[in-house]
Amino acid sequence: MGTGSGKLKTVSLNLPVTTEDLKDIEIGTVVYLNGVVYTAREGVYKKVIEDGEQLPAHLHETSNANFHCSPAATRNADGTYNVGAMTGTASFRFSKWLEDWFRISKAKIIIGKGGMSSADYKKYFVPNGAIYLTTVGYGTGALLGRGIKGIRDVHWFDELGVAQAMWMVEVENFGPFIADSDLEGNSLFERENAKIREGVDKLYEGTKEPALHRYGESNNRGDEVI
Repeated sequence: MGTGSGKLKTVSLNLPVTTEDLKDIEIGTVVYLNGVVYTAREGVYKKVIEDGEQLPAHLHETSNANFHCSPAATRNADGTYNVGAMTGTASFRFSKWLEDWFRISKAKIIIGKGGMSSADYKKYFVPNGAIYLTTVGYGTGALLGRGIKGIRDVHWFDELGVAQAMWMVEVENFGPFIADSDLEGNSLFERENAKIREGVDKLYEGTKEPALHRYGESNNRGDEVI
């Protein structure tokens, strides 16, 4: 459901979702999740896609939301686990695996940090009726931790370690996340970055030559060292 009154559109989704559930998600929508979210990043991708390991049985019937993250987790003496926080990691590094991952996992939501390109969204996400959700700013791992109800299962913990294992995390009101893509493959970050670039150009209009000519100092964006 969404809320209006001039505020950011906010939606709560129950997992697993269908593409129909995502049709009204616009870029910039604030999203909260309920159900089970699983973590899978390069360690799991290599194991499943490159090494041919089988995914946990009926994964897509339990969850189709894949979080690129490193959980702050500990294993207790009795074999149970505690996860107090989950911090997103940059997703652009994983694009080379996504075509196969969508086919095998039937994921409908990918969560991570920083978004991906609209080219990746159109190539990998759109054909699979999927969207990308991004974490909101830095240091929000503990905030997300408030939505963690418990750990349903952990796969490949001993082989891959805390950060790379597949964690099946039970969540409620888990978020906030922002939709960086929609079902058409549009990108919120690309749209907003284009606006920023226009504004930066205006900052350079009418600037005078630098007085000291220090290394990298220029009023020509093409010469600037960042």
